Amino acid sequence: MRYIFIGSGAIGGSVGGRLHESGRSVVLVARGAHFEALRDKGLRLRVPAGTLTLDVPVAAGPEDVELREDDVLVLAVKTQDSVAALDAWAARPVAGGGTAGERLPLVCAQNGVENERLALRRFHEVYGMCVVLPSTYLNPGEVVAPCGPYTGALVIGRYGTGSDETARRIADDLEKAHFLAPVVTDVMRWKYGKLLGNLANVIEAVCGSASDAAAKDLVARAKAEGAAVLDAAGIAYVSEAEITELRSGTVDPQPMAGEPTRGSSWQSLARGAGSIETDYLNGEIVLLGREHGVPTPVNAALQHAARESVSQGREPGGLTAGELSRRTAEGVTA
Repeated sequence: MRYIFIGSGAIGGSVGGRLHESGRSVVLVARGAHFEALRDKGLRLRVPAGTLTLDVPVAAGPEDVELREDDVLVLAVKTQDSVAALDAWAARPVAGGGTAGERLPLVCAQNGVENERLALRRFHEVYGMCVVLPSTYLNPGEVVAPCGPYTGALVIGRYGTGSDETARRIADDLEKAHFLAPVVTDVMRWKYGKLLGNLANVIEAVCGSASDAAAKDLVARAKAEGAAVLDAAGIAYVSEAEITELRSGTVDPQPMAGEPTRGSSWQSLARGAGSIETDYLNGEIVLLGREHGVPTPVNAALQHAARESVSQGREPGGLTAGELSRRTAEGVTA
């Protein structure tokens, strides 16, 4: 099997780099300065044992890759970029006939719960992956993955129909590449549980951290709204304790020089990416709340603050947790 990572930032770079290191065939798809750095100098993957410089094949887009029948596509872009990526790859021809959407499996290695539905409109075989992998991508060509003894935990299952042989083969390759990779029949239950944890991402991004008392209060209130919404919608989700148990003692941050690992939303603001995934994290809770009659003022205010931070080009820390709390009380959502 050859793995093609559509998006090679913190997640795609970490997983793709480790798979390449373990001897698997990998292609990293990137763009701009990141593509140029990967092409010219290789991937610099910083892990607790040191910095790996990996000469992974790299492509700028689907037109640069001749697809084979043994390929696995791994979607690792933010949700707001999924539709464009899925459309670009689904129609690509595969050697021997047919298109990628008709013949190749696609794994959604992403936060949120919308990607699998988007993918299934375009691909026959879609796999969800709950990604528990603290990692950072801030500089072109470099990814930091600070956890050990495993780099991350990647819970995988076929979307809608549970596990199958393809999921087990992917998991086997991941297990040989420094990852925990349990195969489950209810992968979306894991992704909804992870969604509740990701509701804190925007607070860390907008406030710069989520460690003071006011920020922790906002996190708790956002998660409580999220749990209430999922319960009202009848959506099953793993508990925070289950996710903690999965990674405890196996996926733990190790001492490394440099800045601590930050969340994906913080990284988007820090890089000036021009977009943020909050609409598909806190925004998912707002949407479900509206559908099921559950008020979500905290998540709506956080969603608005994220959009504002992007539109005004703010770096992390542009608002205080106190200001966010005031906006929540005042119902600032538009």
